Amino acid sequence: MSETWADRRNDDQPEQDVREEPQLEAVSEAVREQHAAGDIDIPNDVDVLEGEAGPTRRQLAIVVAKFNGEITTKLLASALDAIDEIGIDRDRLTVVPVPGAFELPLAAMALAKTRRYGCVVALGCVIRGETPHFEYVAGEAASGLQLAALETGIPVAFGVLTVENASQAEERVGKGAEAVRTALEMADLFQQLRQTAAAQA
Repeated sequence: MSETWADRRNDDQPEQDVREEPQLEAVSEAVREQHAAGDIDIPNDVDVLEGEAGPTRRQLAIVVAKFNGEITTKLLASALDAIDEIGIDRDRLTVVPVPGAFELPLAAMALAKTRRYGCVVALGCVIRGETPHFEYVAGEAASGLQLAALETGIPVAFGVLTVENASQAEERVGKGAEAVRTALEMADLFQQLRQTAAAQA
């Protein structure tokens, strides 16, 4: 097995000698492989509840940041393409523009609390700059959107790009469609859980 950057960190070598670009690239590739899309093997002798990203009778909300609008416009287009492909009528959709990624959680929370929407999709783009601003905004957006879902019980999908540069963002605008499918899958799962609980009551 080839030696990794993490293995070399355990050697008694100076810090500047171990942070070589090839090793960092290898680690980045390994991380990408760990987070690759896939499926799981579930034995046939267990009950399975799994959501499906299909049409819904509930309303769907998309909150989209206006900051980095050239990217978020494409994220929104990707999301709308997925909605059309799935077969959801546009009249079931509400789009809510907000100033930036930092405002996404507040809007998502407000929408979820109305109970009008079966799920909420948050779309934004945060590009790293030369200050720590990137970490603060990206971190607060992620934790805030998760909190909105946990506090309301309404699925909130994370469609926020956190990238190094604009070209990386351009390559990932399909995240909009992915976020829509995630939100719908979770909404369907929650509906199944409610129906199962009601049937067993």
